[in-house]
Amino acid sequence: MKYYKVALTRTYLISINAESEDRAKRLSEFYLGDCPDLSTEKEQTEKNFSIKDIEMVYNEAHEALPETN
Repeated sequence: MKYYKVALTRTYLISINAESEDRAKRLSEFYLGDCPDLSTEKEQTEKNFSIKDIEMVYNEAHEALPETN
């Protein structure tokens, strides 16, 4: 098998109670850290792949909007 490095971008919407918009963004960045490999050995065997490691290289909250009920 060939070895590849893939850059993957995701966006999450997080509902959080915090003292301010800035604090909400910073706390979200801090507590949503590394992502685990969710594949099983069976899936890796059936689909012929393996994930060597996952490294977070970018983590920035772009916007915080107040929620209205």
